[in-house]
Amino acid sequence: MFNSSRPEAFAGILATVFFATGMVFFIYVQYVSRRQNKVMATALRTNAIVSSLFPSNVRDRILKDAEEQVDQEMNTKSTFINAKHMLKNFLEDEPEDVRKSTDAFSTKPIADLFPETTLMFADMVGFTAWSSVREPSQVFILLETVYHAFDQIAKRRGVFKVETVGDCYVAVAGLPEPRKDHAVVMARFAHDCNLKLHRLVKELEVTLGPDTGDLSMRFGLHSGPVTAGVLRGERARFQLFGDTVNTTARVETTGERGRI
Repeated sequence: MFNSSRPEAFAGILATVFFATGMVFFIYVQYVSRRQNKVMATALRTNAIVSSLFPSNVRDRILKDAEEQVDQEMNTKSTFINAKHMLKNFLEDEPEDVRKSTDAFSTKPIADLFPETTLMFADMVGFTAWSSVREPSQVFILLETVYHAFDQIAKRRGVFKVETVGDCYVAVAGLPEPRKDHAVVMARFAHDCNLKLHRLVKELEVTLGPDTGDLSMRFGLHSGPVTAGVLRGERARFQLFGDTVNTTARVETTGERGRI
């Protein structure tokens, strides 16, 4: 009878190979999972940023156009482009090589005419003098607190915040979804913001100084048509153009403090 340890050796080697293969597969799955989670997190952050900068319908058009642009590129060459690069390429419309200046923007701009809107410019009265004797952090505490409160009111009222320019808050009603009661909605929004501001500056007196309670706002409203769209390039953003915008700004600058 012949005794040999080869079967046990082969079994041990086979078990080791299976174990090593399993570990490699496990590590690969973990790597792929982390990679997918990272890509998903990037896509979610990108979508959140776009949603905060653009109206929902404009956001959808931006992402759709970016996807179509990527699909066209994929037909000619195999490449991997993540969501961040897709959005950046569309907004900035960056050329692959060096294009002629007349062909700087090859895709159609996202721009629409909204014939019935109401704009609001709200400027903080006394802010320049107040901020000149404050620390930068205190200035930002005030602006962040006030503007965050205005943003919450805008969501509740169905008003779209366009931008903030210094201490001026710009909002519009009647776009991206047209509505016939845009003037009434904006007047109520401005009224809510005015009341909220008075409460906030009184509360902030404790941390920002007693003269903080003297701050107030001047509101200017005007109704009319506007051209709205995404002005592409570096730091692309949603903007409004037209005589309605200019008139609203003049109404605000010639208004009275604490008044709409």
